[in-house]
Amino acid sequence: MQRAFSIYADELLAWNEHTNLTAITAPEDVEMRHFLDSLSVLLAVPLTPGLRVIDVGTGAGFPGLPLRLLCPFIELTLLEATAKKTAFLEHIVSRLKLNNVRILTARAEEAGQDAATREKFDLVLARAVAQMPVLAEYLLPLCRVGGRCIAMKGETAVVEAQQAENALRILGGHVEKIIPVELPQVPDTHYLVVIQKVAATPEPYPRRPGIPAKRPL
Repeated sequence: MQRAFSIYADELLAWNEHTNLTAITAPEDVEMRHFLDSLSVLLAVPLTPGLRVIDVGTGAGFPGLPLRLLCPFIELTLLEATAKKTAFLEHIVSRLKLNNVRILTARAEEAGQDAATREKFDLVLARAVAQMPVLAEYLLPLCRVGGRCIAMKGETAVVEAQQAENALRILGGHVEKIIPVELPQVPDTHYLVVIQKVAATPEPYPRRPGIPAKRPL
C-alpha cells in the first residue's frame, strides 16, 4: 500500500508540470495535506464493504482515492467536471490497477439530476469545492436517505454550516456533527462537517449548472 501512495505522489507531481492539479508540490506536504487529510474522513464514518462512495469535485482524486487505497472494498465514484483532471484520474486508476472505481466527467448539478446517480450513494464527499449553502445543493441530491455527506472545511466550517441551515432544510439534510481535525505539521485546524440525509431531496434540486453558485438557497 505504501508503494501505491508513492506511485500516486510521483504521478501527481509529474502530471502537475503540464496539467494544473495541485499547488502543493513538496513531497512531505503532499503526504500530509493531500493523503493524510483525505484519510481524516475515517474519523467521521467507518468505511464498510460495499459502501457506495462518491467524491464530488474530486480534482486529482482527493479525498476519494486515498480512501480507496486504504479501503479497497468500497465502491468509489470520482466526479469531476474538468476533462484534463479526469484524464489524470483515468491514468492513475489504471496505473494502480484499481477496481471498483468509476470516473465521471460531469458537473454535480448534472449528476444530481441523472437517475443513474441521484440518491444512489451511501457517502458523498467534497473537499474545498464551494461554500456550504452551495455545496449542500451539490451533495445532498446524490445521497440516499439515511446516508451521509461530509464536507471537508477550514476554519469557517461552523459559520458556513449555520449559513447553510436553510439549504439543508430544503434539500433534506441535517448537520449531525462537526469534527475538528489536527494534522501533524499543519498549523490550521480542519473540520469535517457531517450531514445526515433525513428526507428525499425535492425534484427541482439541484438546479441547472451554475444556478446554485449564483443563487444559493
